[in-house]
Amino acid sequence: MKYPQILLVIFLSSIVTSCFQNTDFDQANDVVITPVVELDLIYFDIDASQFYDVETNTPNLVVRDTTAIEFIDGNDIRDALVRAEFLFDFTNSIPSNFSVNFDFLNTNNEVRYSSFTQVNAGSASLPVETIYIDNVENEEIENLTSSNKVVISVTIPSSSSSLFGTLNLKSKATYYLEID
Repeated sequence: MKYPQILLVIFLSSIVTSCFQNTDFDQANDVVITPVVELDLIYFDIDASQFYDVETNTPNLVVRDTTAIEFIDGNDIRDALVRAEFLFDFTNSIPSNFSVNFDFLNTNNEVRYSSFTQVNAGSASLPVETIYIDNVENEEIENLTSSNKVVISVTIPSSSSSLFGTLNLKSKATYYLEID
């Protein structure tokens, strides 16, 4: 009876001590955590009527929207962000192309980072999807992280009161962090 108990004690002792032998606790300082954070960024639906002022009977060729982006302007994020990917998914049922500017501004309303895309014309019966992906890395990251808002300017080449349809935007931001 004592023999199996002695073997059990020896076995358990070897397991407990083997877990700590040759362990280099300084390796804990070399650990780098690389989380990926996905956030919704901007959503809008612009009706074609927003590109024409019926009261003054004049075209309104640019529609703007401003969105706060408070996630990237913090010191912790500024130091850890290594790459950002912005996915912009447009669905256009307006029979016109659009130019879209994305201007990332700081608290003084200075443009720190800018991006541009074209959206293809669609129709009510056949809306057209345009996907634009903007990858930001290297020295552009510093400019991006000094921003606290993004201004989207949607420009149409011409407009009239007979224009119809909708321009939809869904977007998300994916932030790649490196925390050591």
